[in-house]
Amino acid sequence: MQVIPAVDLLGEDAVRLEKGEYDRVVNRLPVAEYVAALLATERPWLHVVDLDGARSGSVRFDAVRKVIDAAGSTPVQVSGGVRAVKTARELLEAGASRVIMGTAAFGERSVLDEMVASLGDRLVVAVDVRDGNVAVAGWLDQTAISVDDALARCRDAGVQRILGTAISRDGTMSGPDLELVAKFCASGLQVLAAGGIRGADDLADLEELGCEGAIVGRALAETVLTGASDVRR
Repeated sequence: MQVIPAVDLLGEDAVRLEKGEYDRVVNRLPVAEYVAALLATERPWLHVVDLDGARSGSVRFDAVRKVIDAAGSTPVQVSGGVRAVKTARELLEAGASRVIMGTAAFGERSVLDEMVASLGDRLVVAVDVRDGNVAVAGWLDQTAISVDDALARCRDAGVQRILGTAISRDGTMSGPDLELVAKFCASGLQVLAAGGIRGADDLADLEELGCEGAIVGRALAETVLTGASDVRR
């Protein structure tokens, strides 16, 4: 199972938020310093989220390109503000290896169909869950779409890979929501899991459930800051 570090961009910094709340910044680091520290651990991918883009619906290409350039040969998957095929294609042309779409995947069904047809396995759909339903627009808007309905929509559209996040656990270091992750994995889709991951024991639990990978944010950020985390896989 792959352990993929998260680089969340807010303004000019790499940050970690607690439960996706923009006014609850847990860690803040210069982007270049953080990316360099992560690359020193030889990670297979970087996961970049443009938080400003997620809530505005418009990707900040300059901010994202800085991370892609700093990553060098390490592949990068990008999310935050991807609402159309044109934007996704531009990110791929800018050097992203995969593009993550959340909000638009749960609007007009034709958008998801078009994204799958255009991007194939370079598309990841973010299924961000709060209180049993999908949240969108940088987690600021709650929908009435259940987890089961979201997964069915992804399967019907031919999506191959999802990023499933338990919003209530994100940035809390309280452990992943294993019941929710099990539901993701039972869908038959390839699953990247996120939210609350603390260390090696949590990673082992996620691997046992069948996750392809885990997105790790705060635990790795605190490794950079203090060397205190055991997320080393």
